[in-house]
Amino acid sequence: MTAAVKGSVNNLLERLHLSSAAEAAPPREPTKEELEGLQAKYKEASQDQVFAFYDGLSKAEKGLLYEQLSNINPANINEITEKALNPPAASQEDKEPTVEPLPESATASILDSDKDDIEKWYSAGLDLIAEGKVAVVLMAGGQGTRLGSSDPKGCFNIGLPSEKSLFQVQGERILRLQYLAQKKHNKEKVVLPWYVMTSGPTRIPTEKFFETNKYFGLEKENVSIFEQGVLPCISNDGKILLESKSKVAVAPDGNGGIYQALVTSSVLGDLRERGIQHIHAYCVDNCLVKVADPTFIGFAASKDVDVATKVVRKRDAKEPVGLILLKNGKPDVVEYSEIDDATAEAKDPKQADVLKFRAANIVNHYYSFRFLETIPQWAHQLPHHVARKKIPYVDTEKGETIKPDKPNGIKLEQFVFDVFPQLNLEKFASMEVKRDDEFSPLKNGKGTGEDDPDTSRSDILQQGKRWVEEAGGVVTSESAEETGVEVSPLISYGGEGLEFLKGQTIKAPAVIEKEG
Repeated sequence: MTAAVKGSVNNLLERLHLSSAAEAAPPREPTKEELEGLQAKYKEASQDQVFAFYDGLSKAEKGLLYEQLSNINPANINEITEKALNPPAASQEDKEPTVEPLPESATASILDSDKDDIEKWYSAGLDLIAEGKVAVVLMAGGQGTRLGSSDPKGCFNIGLPSEKSLFQVQGERILRLQYLAQKKHNKEKVVLPWYVMTSGPTRIPTEKFFETNKYFGLEKENVSIFEQGVLPCISNDGKILLESKSKVAVAPDGNGGIYQALVTSSVLGDLRERGIQHIHAYCVDNCLVKVADPTFIGFAASKDVDVATKVVRKRDAKEPVGLILLKNGKPDVVEYSEIDDATAEAKDPKQADVLKFRAANIVNHYYSFRFLETIPQWAHQLPHHVARKKIPYVDTEKGETIKPDKPNGIKLEQFVFDVFPQLNLEKFASMEVKRDDEFSPLKNGKGTGEDDPDTSRSDILQQGKRWVEEAGGVVTSESAEETGVEVSPLISYGGEGLEFLKGQTIKAPAVIEKEG
């Protein structure tokens, strides 16, 4: 890394309070001069309450708190908190924004694109994978709290007959793509590297899960697990909260933290060394995700864009989803609550049976490497958003741990799509895909009937049933509840390679792991 680039990165880390002091040895107790210097920094920012219990801590605790506080810029925290809580007055343009669908030049749809174009994009994408120019970044920082589990969400078993976790299903899709690219180009080996972004609570469990499961058949050196940043939790009166007497309360910085994390970890450098030019980024909770989808990669590469996003068609005007569109002439995501009924219900003048604004955001994105290399130039400009939460904390006057019964503070987070408006339209594109084939998020606990383990399981099994029937097989069932088939990603990525099922009868529920 050149000195200039390294300097700009370090400056970025300071602005983002994300400079890392990850050392193997436990942190030492600071000297008197070091402590006084840090205390002065916090006092100047009116955040010196974080030292309320310092004198009563053990040497080890003093070292840990000093290290944590050294990696936070309190003045910057004040600044971003103030901006998030009291954003600048909206301009007239922002008060009454103009919204329009993306122009046809920036979009494509699997639902009604020419079949030849789709095949061309798929072939081009598979070529890029074979050439080692494609990588995958997985956003997997969430825990399965709503699912009744403290494990990383990717470890969750949605109840498939095979009992595979989300991580395993996605890892096996990567294996299948490597095989398809090898086969097409008659290569001995193709590598599609996988970068898994975790959070503080999920990193170690994720690493152990991958190790225990032997990286799901992938080579260890081609799977990198890294960690997104955190931000301090802030009280309603703007003070940094303590989780314990020796630790600041922190929370992951949102899925928009992916940008800083790519810089602060070794990922960006590794992408550069591998010669990667195209990156697919997605969220772990979508069981139907087409990891490194060759069609999507080929489409984005053919348009030479820096960012592309997949969307699904909005079910109806009332569905509470964010929309990809043009806002004041810039690509953006507008939340459903920001759109009035008339706009939401407007029909497409060219297709009277579909909505004009229908491109639902599913957090499934393409990035060019050249764009990710510019992260240090713009990451600090992305806004922070406020999430009001019930945050357990230590009362700095009484020393008691308080578990509030109503929101007492805020967590600050960034959104991955906040970068979209910075792009020129010619460098942004969107591809509409079939919801039944590509989007089934896992958000809620079992039994809710919407975006829960049962719907995820059903969507995979029904997709498998469609593939079997398209290949000429017949699916039978003795139960109205169990009509699907699980097709292993190891034998089919998107319905291909199932010719051997022609004329066969499959009794559901079933798992097809291999031919025969």
